[in-house]
Parts: sequence; structure tokens; C-alpha cells
Amino acid sequence: MQRILIVDDDVRHRTLVSNYLAKHSYETLVAANALEMQKQRERFNFQLIVLDVTMPGEDGLSICKKMRDMGDKTPIILLTGRNETVDRLFGFEFGADDYLSKPFDPRELLARVQSVLRRFSNINITAYESINVQVEFGNYLLDGKSRTLLSNNQPINLSSTEFALLITLAGAPGRVFSRNQLATLVTSKGGDLQPNQRNIDNLVSRLRKKLEIKPCQPNYIITEIGRGYAFTTQSVIVSKN
Repeated sequence: MQRILIVDDDVRHRTLVSNYLAKHSYETLVAANALEMQKQRERFNFQLIVLDVTMPGEDGLSICKKMRDMGDKTPIILLTGRNETVDRLFGFEFGADDYLSKPFDPRELLARVQSVLRRFSNINITAYESINVQVEFGNYLLDGKSRTLLSNNQPINLSSTEFALLITLAGAPGRVFSRNQLATLVTSKGGDLQPNQRNIDNLVSRLRKKLEIKPCQPNYIITEIGRGYAFTTQSVIVSKN
């Protein structure tokens, strides 16, 4: 089930939106502001965020821009009670995937949610699908097709979730993935659990212990502070079918 976060300071409005989407087979959680939103995202992985623009404290446009600046590509639909063109332009400029003005017919929101999720799913397939890649790094050969990792021709035991994380990172060396992106992509590549962002840190730690001579000084899975993780650019993609 796809999980959606509704962020809106109006309790009545966010409850109505949450209940309506829940009736259409989405798992929904809510937040009243940027702080609550961050706490929810630390606990759960979300496939979409429905984000109100006009909120006290940090507003939706600022939140959206900050996420994109950090490389977080989680789909965002912005909501606002204002209709000025400048708001729409800023929303798309800051990285929003769609935009809907209040008041709106809940059926239109549902249609936009379905459209954005479908579009993002297609992007994942074309841009991030690295299942059939082979990657060499150090003494290792990672084979996505056979789902194996060899070190000097000897197999290294990986769980399905560890493998999904490694193939995601290694298939795009040098690319920084946010924890939220990795949580989504690991699940789509056959991970054996629904990881949240904290689980990603644990998975990275487990992989480093299996790959690195000194896990505390990693050579392969690199931490990009404030952004996420990237794989070493010293790896070589042997083939991509």
C-alpha cells in the first residue's frame, strides 16, 4: 500500500483529505507543520507528500525548496488557498510535481495523486532500475541479474534488503540518494521489509561491515552529510542489460 503524508495546519482540512485518500486504498498520515512533518518522515517512508503552502512557521514553498536542494525527490503536490500565477510558478520552480488551489473537489486531488504516483513510478523504472547491472569495485563483483556479490570469486552473503540497497547505490556511482529515496527504491527492488529512513542507516552500517576493512572509514558507500549516501566513483559498471 502506498503511503501519503498530508501536511496542513488546518486540522479539519487535513483530516478530510486524509480520510478521503484512505477510502481509496492509500495509507495516510498527517502533520500540522514542518516539525511534525520531519518527525513523521524520520519514522516512515512516504511515496507522496500533499503539502499546504500557507502554514505558520516554515511554509510549504520553503519546505519544498529545502527538500529539492538536499536531493530529495519525493513527489510533492502543493495546496494553497491563493490563485495567483506567481504562487504556481514558484511552486514548480522550487520542485513541486503538481499544484492544486483550495477549494477543490476531492476527486480532482485523487486524480492528481494517482497521476503523480504513476509518473514517479515510471521514472523509477527508467532512471533508477539497476537490477541487471554488473559493477566492479575493489575486489568485488556485484551482479544484479544473478543477485550475487563475489569477493575474489567467493560469494558474500547478503539479505534481499542489503542487496537491494547495494545495487541501487552501486548502479549509479557518484549519485547522491537521500534516505527517503533509498527507502522507496530498496522496496521496489525486492527488499524483504518496508524500510524507513532510520532503517537505511542501519542497512548501510551492515553493508559496510561486510564490505570494508575499516567500516568507520568507508571507501565504497560514502556519507554525504545532510544529503544522504553515494557510492564510490571508483567503481566500474561492467554491463547494463
